[in-house]
Amino acid sequence: MKIVIVGGVAAGMSCAARARRLDASAEIVVLERGEHVSFAGCGLPYHVGGEIGSSEQLLVQTPTSLRAALNLDVRTGHDVVGMDPQARTVRVRTAGGEETVGYDALVLAPGARAVRPPLPGIDSPRVRTLRTVADAVALRGRVDDGARRAVVLGAGFIGLEAAEQLAQARLEVTVVELSPHVLPPLEPELAAVAAAELERIGVALHNGTAATAVEPGTGEDVVVLGDGTRLPADLVVLSVGARPDTAIFEAAGLECERGAIRVDEHGRTNLPDVWAAGDAVVSTDAVTGVRRPVPLAGAANRAGRQVADAILRHDTARPIPTSLGTAIVRVGALATAMTGANRAALAHAGIAHHTLHLHASQHAGWYPGASPVHLVVHFGLDGCLLGAQAVGADGVDKRIDVLATAIRGGLTVDDLIDLDLAYAPPFGAAKDPVNLAGMAGANVLDGTLRVWHAADLDDVVASALVVDVRSRAEFASGHVPGALNIPHTELRERLGEVRDAAAGRAVRVLCGSGVRSHIAHRVLTQAGFDSASLSGGMLTLRATLGPQQAADRLVTEEVLVP
Repeated sequence: MKIVIVGGVAAGMSCAARARRLDASAEIVVLERGEHVSFAGCGLPYHVGGEIGSSEQLLVQTPTSLRAALNLDVRTGHDVVGMDPQARTVRVRTAGGEETVGYDALVLAPGARAVRPPLPGIDSPRVRTLRTVADAVALRGRVDDGARRAVVLGAGFIGLEAAEQLAQARLEVTVVELSPHVLPPLEPELAAVAAAELERIGVALHNGTAATAVEPGTGEDVVVLGDGTRLPADLVVLSVGARPDTAIFEAAGLECERGAIRVDEHGRTNLPDVWAAGDAVVSTDAVTGVRRPVPLAGAANRAGRQVADAILRHDTARPIPTSLGTAIVRVGALATAMTGANRAALAHAGIAHHTLHLHASQHAGWYPGASPVHLVVHFGLDGCLLGAQAVGADGVDKRIDVLATAIRGGLTVDDLIDLDLAYAPPFGAAKDPVNLAGMAGANVLDGTLRVWHAADLDDVVASALVVDVRSRAEFASGHVPGALNIPHTELRERLGEVRDAAAGRAVRVLCGSGVRSHIAHRVLTQAGFDSASLSGGMLTLRATLGPQQAADRLVTEEVLVP
């Protein structure tokens, strides 16, 4: 059998390696248009900033090493420019001209091309994408040559990794993002934490606007924004998205959906003996059912392996799973991670759900170095886990990985209570943040806990009594106008004050993070009040409002020391 694979890197090379392990006699040819067939694409930003010193460290395998280890015929500089599914051939352009390559089985892993918006000046040599080793080397060269100011267009994962690395290399860095906040898939209240960290490390942010032009100059370029801002730049990183690179295959009869290749659960396309995997393939979201490409290396690697199984082990091949989109990015001293659906995706899909905010420590709070994991968990009205996101200095990856596993396993939120997670004071807590999410979720499902959300602040202030159960000093540092301050330890003795102040209205209680307000909520509920507790407390409220609105809308008072 002759297996031809178009495209290397994650999906293509994973498929080739697995195919060789399954069939020692197969002829396996990999056609890669670029110079490198197997490189660490996710490591590119870290070379730009110098954290990965040599570009050679980014090269995972070479054609020579792959020939020696796996007897693979890897051909770099081979650009597939056409296919004939009836003749079972692809047309390939090389430095020496064009040639035709036949196949028994064809695997398409062409990946995606960076989006280059049609802006005036976008072809300036100071503007680079960050998709290849050559891109990373070119950007690193500008840093080494003394670049002082950088503009990053796009605040997705690659954009923020590039911004962080350029700031670490002591450049003045500005990030421009069309969406209202950085990392658009992230919930706004968590994005605010990431944004604050970016600003702490010296990265300036322009959200809610986009570049309208790049004005090339002799010594520097100027990036012009839609709001009129002009940003001088020695280098510009263009990271505004990518599109599946499928046009030539679609022209040959391959079925695509909004430019991405349609496949069945085993990676088969509509054409005979043609499979596809990786960034160019449409995937079904495991939670919402939305169909879209998922450009993540882990998913591409797994899909490539399973396509090889489908080709060579027809009856026993496992299906390619639907995607959870689990991802993580480092931002300064913080990690930001997500899995499953966010609020916007759930609302778009019409999926009713509950949302919880927690700010539990990553390990035992009394052990030195404790820091919060800011955690958001979404679950259905039946308790089914739908998505989770987290930001924190430590332990974020562990919690999101556990929650991704729980979602894949079909666990409900209350099942999280029973997870037997590793505990020792330096590593976790006897009640891990994941267990705490389960306990809070179970309380919501059975009615023990009723929550209100920061987004409801205006309605709550207009219709209910806000009871702030923090200490007097915390209250003075910033509180909701009109709130009644009764520390939670005094609430039982002061229920009469609450009743008089509420005057028949509902009571909405809050504290710093949601722990004390839950205690207060139980007291109020059992005393006959219509009560609810603010999810995530003041930490989430401030993040939701943002620094400016928090300063404008929360009342501060001078604390008198007796």
